[in-house]
Amino acid sequence: MNFDNHKAIYLQICDLIESKILEGTWEANEKIPSVRRFAIELEVNPNTITNSFSELMGRNIIYNKRGIGYFVSQEARKIIIDKIKYEFYEKELPLLFHRMELCNIPMMEIEKRFNNYQQNKNFKDEKEQ
Repeated sequence: MNFDNHKAIYLQICDLIESKILEGTWEANEKIPSVRRFAIELEVNPNTITNSFSELMGRNIIYNKRGIGYFVSQEARKIIIDKIKYEFYEKELPLLFHRMELCNIPMMEIEKRFNNYQQNKNFKDEKEQ
């Protein structure tokens, strides 16, 4: 995995795990790789994985069955989506609105482009099936 120098590695691993949950790679109550296995796979120190798992446990995204391993929590998907929505509404949208205002981009133009994106996405999805 290529890590970004601007964000702590353990948080980037949290993002990776969250992505795997959102994509459906790991379902609710499914066992995830062990600390050791994940560390080898990502070529990082096991302590880094432990920090990531601790962070995710603190957010109720994963849980530990002592002696068995770590599992995806039942509510993980909802927690992750709520976090992403919050960050989008509180951080990304204000920046987008500011840039739109600076460049005099009307909301109708954004809506038009979003609709075009949706149509192209639906076309690609149909084509892949």
